[in-house]
Amino acid sequence: MATGPQADGAASWPPFESLTAVEQTIWRRRSIRRFTEELVSPELVERLLMAGMAAPSASNRRPWEFVVIDDAELLDKLQHRLVLGRYRPPLAIVVCGNLKRAYPPPGRDFWMQDCSAAAQNILLAATGLGLGSVWIGIHPVGLFVRTVSQLLGLPRGIVPLGALYIGHPAETRPPRTQHDATRVHHNGY
Repeated sequence: MATGPQADGAASWPPFESLTAVEQTIWRRRSIRRFTEELVSPELVERLLMAGMAAPSASNRRPWEFVVIDDAELLDKLQHRLVLGRYRPPLAIVVCGNLKRAYPPPGRDFWMQDCSAAAQNILLAATGLGLGSVWIGIHPVGLFVRTVSQLLGLPRGIVPLGALYIGHPAETRPPRTQHDATRVHHNGY
């Protein structure tokens, strides 16, 4: 078996070519922060949303809502409100949790896991479709939640989890895993 990048204590990596298509997409998914000006077609946006909604959720509650932003002026306003997201994508999908659809207490906060799974599906689908993407966190930073909610006119009970910036990549990054065998514990810590 060929060796790839290793962390301390890591075993040899399998060659990239020997990975399944799913594994290759996971390894190729990298945070892309520079995009071309080319717009993302409505057909691709719909495929991304379908991938997001294919995610698992607690008791199949599907507590997600998605705000698709492709208006340049609104994108600019969003970027200026997110200190950690000052990139210039042609598209953003804000993944939100609908607390009315979320699992009831005491498991209400499962919505964050459910919406995170949906977000990851969108990021992986973007990679598979040849697009670049980066996840910009919103929740749990109260200031970000309030300003994004206000900007997008989100009703009460709809909480923005994160903004996914998506576009045709203007940069490339090599596939990788960040596997570290020292962080894996079997049958207990």
